[in-house]
Amino acid sequence: MALRLRAAVRALILDEDDHVLLAKFVFPTGAEAWALPGGGLDDGESSDEGLRRELREELGLTSVPIGPHIWNREHIIPMSTGHDGQRDRIHLVRMDRFEPEPEIGWERMRAEFVHELRWWSVDEIGHAATTRFAPGRLGELLQSVLTDGPPTAPIETGV
Repeated sequence: MALRLRAAVRALILDEDDHVLLAKFVFPTGAEAWALPGGGLDDGESSDEGLRRELREELGLTSVPIGPHIWNREHIIPMSTGHDGQRDRIHLVRMDRFEPEPEIGWERMRAEFVHELRWWSVDEIGHAATTRFAPGRLGELLQSVLTDGPPTAPIETGV
């Protein structure tokens, strides 16, 4: 039987100083991970539409300069939606730093397991030895985008 993967979209949001905005997920199991903001697509929603909606809901952004689709990430994990996992399309978003203000409020953010939003530098990610990031090699992937520019075609990030 084929896996039921939820289609999702996320953003690698970089500010003018090359810091990346990450969301801290805290799951009922106690596991924690810092990941890119975004989420599942609604039925009939394009990647751009879904990403704009997610970033408005989670960060309060109303005008988002969505850049190229740079990465893909597939992860298999039982989800409360009934899916077996998720397939993320990750877009580059370059914009001035802002203070995230979730439109949906922190109560709903926490219900979706998001407990914090924070800007990180590449060095901070590289030196956070005991911190889990998603994708796991976020520091390496981010450094590549900053050094070489976005890839010409989306690359697989791994889990």
